[in-house]
Amino acid sequence: MRFECFREGRAAQVMHVGPFADEGPTIERIDRFIGQRGGEMRGKHHEIYLSDFRRTAPERLKTIIRHPFGR
Repeated sequence: MRFECFREGRAAQVMHVGPFADEGPTIERIDRFIGQRGGEMRGKHHEIYLSDFRRTAPERLKTIIRHPFGR
């Protein structure tokens, strides 16, 4: 584990519920959301895992997907 400080500024985020392998459409949705509002993605998205994958059924995993963007 490591702690990092993010200074990303404005960002859009969404909660994905389900297996990590099924995140693709959720990531595409947040990218469309940013584009529809005239934003431009800056850098890569990152993920915040709210569930312990060792103890949670894949269909119940919760992950926040966060993508920084600018105008």
